[in-house]
Amino acid sequence: MEAHKGDRLLTHGRTVGQHDRVAEIVEVLGDGGAPPYRLRFDDGHESLMSPGPDSVVQPRGTTRDGRRPQ
Repeated sequence: MEAHKGDRLLTHGRTVGQHDRVAEIVEVLGDGGAPPYRLRFDDGHESLMSPGPDSVVQPRGTTRDGRRPQ
C-alpha cells in the first residue's frame, strides 16, 4: 500500500450495519508512502493507523466512490 499526504483512506465496514469510514491522510510516517498514516476524519478526530486488507487508498482528486471528476 502506498499513499501520499492529501489522499483519502477508505476503510470498509466489517460487519452488517457498520458503515465505511473515510479519512484524509495528513501525514505518511512510513518509507516510500508505506504505513503507518496519521488520519483526520470529518469530525476532526485524528488517529494513527496501519491499515489492513479492508482499506483502500483513494488518490487526491478522486470522488468518494473512487472516480475522478470529469
